[in-house]
Amino acid sequence: MSEHPVATRRRQQESTGQPRRIPRQQRGRDRFEKILAVAAELIESHGSDGLKMSEIVEKAGLSFGALYQYFPDKSSIIRTLAERFNEEGRRCVKGELAKVEDASAVQGALANIVDQYYAFFRREPVMRDIWHATHTDKLLQQVDAEDMEFHAQAFLAVLVRLWPQRERRELLAIARLTMQLLAAAVRYAVSLDEQEGAQAIILFKKMQIADIGRLLK
Repeated sequence: MSEHPVATRRRQQESTGQPRRIPRQQRGRDRFEKILAVAAELIESHGSDGLKMSEIVEKAGLSFGALYQYFPDKSSIIRTLAERFNEEGRRCVKGELAKVEDASAVQGALANIVDQYYAFFRREPVMRDIWHATHTDKLLQQVDAEDMEFHAQAFLAVLVRLWPQRERRELLAIARLTMQLLAAAVRYAVSLDEQEGAQAIILFKKMQIADIGRLLK
C-alpha cells in the first residue's frame, strides 16, 4: 500500500488555529460571538486544557455542525480569543507610546504599560490562563511571538524617532529585549497572589526599567 494517503491524512489533521470562516450576516456573527463567549466561560471555569467542543455545543445550544462551521477545533477558538485580547493590549501600548515626545518620557510610558498590562491580566482570568498555556502550545507560541514583535516594532519606532543617529539594529535589539522583559515581569506577577503580584510589579519598575537614554550615550 502506498505511503502517500497516510501522509495526506496527517497533513489534514494539523491545526492552523484559525477560524474556518468569519460570518458576515448578523445571525452568523451572533452565533460566532456566542461560541466565543461560552468558550471563555468554560476556560474561566476549567482552564483552556479542559475546554471541550462537546461542552461548548451543549452550553451554547448549538449542533456540532453549527460549531464546526466556524471553528474546526478548540485551538481555533482559543487562538481567536487570544488574538482579541492581544488587540486590547496593542491599543494600550500604542496609546502610551504615542505620548512619548522626548527621551525623558520613555521610562514613564514603559511603567504605565507594565501597570496596565498587569491590571488587564488580573481582571481577565481567561487571558491569564491562555497566556500561561503558551509554554506548551505551539500555536499559542506563534500568536505570542507575533504579538511581542508588534510591541517591539512599536517601541522601535519611538527609539528611531528619539535617537535617529543610532544604528537601527542596535535600537531593535533594545526594543525587543525591553518588551520581552516587561512581558516576563507581568507573567511572573500574575502567577502570584494579588498583593504579592503588585509588589513584584513595583519592584520590577524600580529595578529593570532603565533610562534607555543612558544606554545610548
